[in-house]
Amino acid sequence: MAIRHTKGRAPHLAPPLVLILIYAAMVVTGAGLLKLPFATTGPIGWSDAIFTATSAVTVTGLAVLDTGADFTGFGQAVILVLIQLGGLGLMAFAVLILSMMGLPVGFTHRLYLREDLNQTSATDLVRLTKMIFRVVLLCELIGAGLLALVFVPDAGWGRGLWQAFFHAVSAFNNAGFSLFSDSLSGYVGNSIVNLVVPALLIFGGLGFTVAVDVYKQRQWRRFSLHSKLMLVGTATLLIWSTLAFAVMEWSNPDTLGALPFGARLWASWFQAATTRTAGFNTVDFGSLNDSTTLMVLTLMVIGAGSTSTGGGIKVTTFIVLFLATVAFFRRRTEIDVFGRRLGLEQIMKVLALTVVTVATLLLGLFVLLLFHEGNFLDLAFETVSAFATVGLSRGITGDFDLAGRIVIMAIMFIGRVGPLTLGFLLATRSPRRIAYPEGTVYLG
Repeated sequence: MAIRHTKGRAPHLAPPLVLILIYAAMVVTGAGLLKLPFATTGPIGWSDAIFTATSAVTVTGLAVLDTGADFTGFGQAVILVLIQLGGLGLMAFAVLILSMMGLPVGFTHRLYLREDLNQTSATDLVRLTKMIFRVVLLCELIGAGLLALVFVPDAGWGRGLWQAFFHAVSAFNNAGFSLFSDSLSGYVGNSIVNLVVPALLIFGGLGFTVAVDVYKQRQWRRFSLHSKLMLVGTATLLIWSTLAFAVMEWSNPDTLGALPFGARLWASWFQAATTRTAGFNTVDFGSLNDSTTLMVLTLMVIGAGSTSTGGGIKVTTFIVLFLATVAFFRRRTEIDVFGRRLGLEQIMKVLALTVVTVATLLLGLFVLLLFHEGNFLDLAFETVSAFATVGLSRGITGDFDLAGRIVIMAIMFIGRVGPLTLGFLLATRSPRRIAYPEGTVYLG
């Protein structure tokens, strides 16, 4: 039911539907602002405005226009606000729904939010929201200050500071929007850019509950299971993807092959950090080897952390899937990790999220192939990038017609709103009145 009635109150919309409507309202409002004559350097169509707004709200970064050249300072500011609202949306809106908007969130929904945000009460959720905004502001200001050391000497004080702030916000929210037509390729060998931007996107992708846990506990043994899995999983993925990218692209003349030794190392690190969520790039992704492209597709599907600004199925989901597979081959019925046991409900939730993700990707790619002819690998890359809200592209985003754009916008929207909405739905339990005898199904 989309409408719920509570005793003594007027009917209210269910939280999942409210979440969808909030995001849709932000897209419509943003598109209207971007369509204003003084928001762009030249006339743009409604499809351009809606696509850009959708990409910004879903913090994806796919672009059909050049953000730095086709939008004025006002238009760029609108995009930045949409990125900020969209990046914080999954956390802040969930907490606002629970604590400030007066919606009838049931006990099971509270359990899901408490588990997802790693808190113990609604009061903690409100406190966490305030801390989130402080952390976001601090990180973005520090990042902007450091990036200004690079951009101000190149572009002057006014434009340089704006470029620094814009890229800091875009990086922390894992959006991938850049004011440069070639993203950050012009800074492929710059140490500050290659340290600050990945640091912002990694911190934003870890999730705020991890940041709060690390800040409060300070000791590894006192960290929550979620924090331990996120930290170990993120570090492992970063190390593995950096080495793999370097090995597979080292001699490719269109990517790393033409760069000096030091720049090759920086580029391998940067691409490894950005491929799971961020959407920035310092090399041409359309020129990657097919083996590297497959690795990037895998990393995009995995994504970032829960309660973060990133997308994908989440690092913890991937880890639990891996642990469940290992447990099966070892003939174990439980999953034990870091001295804790994962319950059946968590495993079932992970399986449901994964199945929904795979089904959405296959359906989205199928529909896209119906409406748009092109290279299969390019279209698959675009589909995964849109759903995982990564924003990386092999250069075909601007080639889509209206039907293709609608499909990509729908995939981006589902990828951003879908995980939390599914979480709310999974948190709803209905009592079972009948228990059936156990049966056997032959699998594999």
